[in-house]
Amino acid sequence: MLDLHLGQDNWLDLLREIRSGSDVPVVILTGCSRDEVDCVVGLELGADDYLTKPFGIRELYARFRAVLRRRENGWSLRSRDGERGGYRFGGWRLDRRSRRLLDPQERPVTLSKGEYALLQAFLDAPERPLSREYLLQATRLHEDIFDRSIDVQVLRLRRKLEADPKAPRVIKTERGVGYVFAIPVEQTRWADWRTIPQNR
Repeated sequence: MLDLHLGQDNWLDLLREIRSGSDVPVVILTGCSRDEVDCVVGLELGADDYLTKPFGIRELYARFRAVLRRRENGWSLRSRDGERGGYRFGGWRLDRRSRRLLDPQERPVTLSKGEYALLQAFLDAPERPLSREYLLQATRLHEDIFDRSIDVQVLRLRRKLEADPKAPRVIKTERGVGYVFAIPVEQTRWADWRTIPQNR
């Protein structure tokens, strides 16, 4: 539990320090509703939930149980990701085990954690419109990044995937909804990835 007002103003630095070396769940405690902006920043930096005082002990327990459930589900998904090979789309390949993205010329393309999470969210639901809210939840990572709006993340990913990011053909904007990964995606098995060059 991280109390926003324990006589110290460096709670953001403390949260960054926690996240730099640990994946332990963090719940922010705040004394009043006007601290909402601080809570939002805390969530963006990697906190898992927040509570406004006063609160009951049952609610505190329920929040922690929910956070732990989400964390266990994430571990389970990561374990399944390791068993599955990855994806193919438009000549590109993404390997889930190594988190390697290869372009159509078999050249590795570096992805940040946020870009990888966003790309995986798109590849899990190809050719379906996804709302900004859904994508924001799917890409909420423990990184000290302030400009984590989905629009910025999509722009960064487009620069890596699109021949012309200003006229996107892969990640298209769905007006009034969000974005859609507009090309077909094929899921592959781990055996299909054993021939990928590892030192290019």
